[in-house]
Amino acid sequence: MNTPNQTRSRFILFLVAAMFLGSFGVAATLFFSGWKPTQTRNVGEMLSPYPDLRPVALLLADGTPWQWQPTSRHWHVVVAPPADCGAPCLQMLQSLQRVWVSEGRHADKLKVLWFGALPAGSPEFSGLVAMQPSPGLQALLPDQARADALPVYLADPNGYLVLRYAPGFNPSGLRKDLGRVLK
Repeated sequence: MNTPNQTRSRFILFLVAAMFLGSFGVAATLFFSGWKPTQTRNVGEMLSPYPDLRPVALLLADGTPWQWQPTSRHWHVVVAPPADCGAPCLQMLQSLQRVWVSEGRHADKLKVLWFGALPAGSPEFSGLVAMQPSPGLQALLPDQARADALPVYLADPNGYLVLRYAPGFNPSGLRKDLGRVLK
């Protein structure tokens, strides 16, 4: 025969188990049904699947081959402007320099890979890496850049493009995303 204390204890145990398993069940249902939150923490658009840049033969402006170095933990802002871009490219490069400077002590873990000729009067900073234009890279990018529409991408230390910033993006969004990954 159950005493009132035993019945109460069993009821409490049942409630705790139901709350735990119920929340687990709801989470599992949402996950397996493919539901995703409408807004994520990152500002840039997540690319899916991640384009892999490692097989592409990338060259520095001086012709030296570029090597991805995952152990250095550098993140890369990738910009592939059109030829003879002019003022929009200069403005973009100035914005990227401000983003690079705003990273402070973590700026040394960020490289800006600029694929093409640097515009006249472009700022110089140690994180800027001038690269030769690459048709192989252009083929992997979701967008083709135009002077009036210059997308920017964020590549992880392993050489995968992970985020896309649409033309006309607010550089503070890139800065926020970099603040989460540069540590």
